[in-house]
Formats: sequence, structure tokens, C-alpha cells
Amino acid sequence: MYNEKIPLIEVKGLKKYYPIRDGIITHTIGNVYAIDGVDLTIHQGETLGLVGESGCGKSTLGRQIVSLEKPTDGQIIYDGQVLNTISNKQMKKIRTEIQMVFQDPYSSLNPRKRIYDILSYPMLYHGICTRQTVKREVERLLDMVGLPKNSMDRYPHEFSGGQRQRIGIARALSLKPKLIVCDEPVSALDVSIQAQILNLLRNLQKELNLTYLFIGHGLDAVNYISNRIAVMYLGKIVEIADAKELFSNPIHPYTKALCNAAPIPDPEERDRKRTIIQGEIPSNTKAHDGCRFYSRCPYATDSCKKAEPMLLPIMEGSSHLAACPVMTTFLMGKENTDV
Repeated sequence: MYNEKIPLIEVKGLKKYYPIRDGIITHTIGNVYAIDGVDLTIHQGETLGLVGESGCGKSTLGRQIVSLEKPTDGQIIYDGQVLNTISNKQMKKIRTEIQMVFQDPYSSLNPRKRIYDILSYPMLYHGICTRQTVKREVERLLDMVGLPKNSMDRYPHEFSGGQRQRIGIARALSLKPKLIVCDEPVSALDVSIQAQILNLLRNLQKELNLTYLFIGHGLDAVNYISNRIAVMYLGKIVEIADAKELFSNPIHPYTKALCNAAPIPDPEERDRKRTIIQGEIPSNTKAHDGCRFYSRCPYATDSCKKAEPMLLPIMEGSSHLAACPVMTTFLMGKENTDV
């Protein structure tokens, strides 16, 4: 069950810069600021959704959390341990507790290995089971994700996209993790298959008491599975709130535009006015002094260009956080007027 008092993952001041190299004698001429100061908490048993445009740093953040890459600066604290400072021996045990489901279910599976090998090798290597019990464990995993037992003798190319993603989920579950980072796990699947995978993830969470970081593009899918949602823009979190609260009362102009852009399956809403974000995403190869959304924001003031906004409660005592002082000030003034 979701317990908001027990943080499983805490991200503090996380930064990830990729060097840009050039010249005959290769040297660094700049950086790509993929993640530029992110603070985030994922509580035990919850699903935290992470949304944003392509290139905003969502997948990069997921890769930092599962330690596929090392951050440039900041801390990732898992169950009280700072992941980017512990030894390789300590990290080996933690790796079994933090797993990832990738976006492309085909490229993430070795095409030369049978499903039995893909699922059994990690369990044998980490001592999850023995050679005498491994076949039974593989059968159990396949049953959990809705695949027949004879799947273990087949190769990845013999399965459909949805079935391959089920295999990817089974592989993540094979090491009995506590946290799974789902990196757009349904974006490459048909709509009907997406619903099946989302329901599977929800059922597994209830059954195994899992915690998810669910990275996605489709707001409907993220809203369906998430307890809270964080909105990311150009390497920063600009808003975070309870899923229902975020959709019913978006504060940041970028969040408003994302919500308005989501399709609504209601013919009567066909002609409703939509907020369209104007302009292009600024380059992430330059440091930003002010608000990253300044050049595209319809509510921007001169102060927005000078100072970077902090992620703060929209009202005193609220768990709804937004990095937009203009909209927050407007809300506070409206509240005082109503009172």
C-alpha cells in the first residue's frame, strides 16, 4: 500500500551534464544540461508519474535512479543509502532491488537468447534461486505476467510487442525488486495492448507491494496508473501534485498546455478552445538564469527572465508544488479575495 510517510527514493539537487567535444585535439567546448537540479521523493508503494516533452530529461532521470549512469552532481538516496557514493559490493545487492522496464521491448531483449535464459541467468547470478529450482521460478514469472509455460523455449522475435513487454516485466520481477522504473513501457504498443499492460502493472503492484516511477508521454496512461504526477521541462521539475489534483487544477502554464493538448473522447468537446504552446524548446546546451519556460509562456513578466523560480507549495500547507511565482501569487490573491 502507498505510504506517504516512508520515502523509498529521495533525489536531491540531481544534475547530469553530458560534455560536448570538438576539435582536432578533442576537448570539451560545452555541456548538454540534461538534468539541472532535480529534487524528488518517491514514497514506498506509490506510483509517481513523470511527464514532459521529448528531450526534457525524463529517461535520463530514470537511468540515474537505476544507476545505469552516474550523476554529475547531487544525491540519490535509496532506503537511507546514497547510491552514488557506496561501494560496488554494496551496489550489487541494491541492483536487485531497483529494476527497469524499457520503452522498446524488442531491443531490450537479447535476440540470441531463449526466454528461459533471459529470465534464469539473473536469478542464478544473484543467488535468487538454485539450478534445481530455477525452472519452477521461470514458470512462476511467466504465469504472473500472463504468458504460457512453453514460452520459455522460444526466442524474442517469436512474440508480439505486447508479449515482449510482458517478458521485460517478468525479467524486472525476477530479482524481486522493491522499485521499478518504467520508461515509457506502453508508448510503442497498440492502444488495446496498452490497457492490458497498465492493468498488469497495477495488479502486480498490489500483489507484490511494488513502487513505480512511471515515465510517459500519454497523459491518460500516466493519470490512470499514478498516485502523484511530476511535470518536467528542460531538466527541471516545474510542478508536482496528486494525479487528480494536477488534472483538475493545473497551475504551471506548461502543465496547463499539456493537459489541454490531451485528446478527450467526447464529441461535444470537439470544438473546445485549446491552449497551444508557441515557439520552440530552448536549447539545453546553455545555462538558464531565469525561468526555462519564459520564452513560451503567455503569462511571463520581466522578473521571470531574471530569477529561476523555486518549486514551492501553491498555498500554505499544500502538497501541490509549482515553480511559477506569477500563477502562485495570482492564486494567493484570489484566495484572500474569496475570504
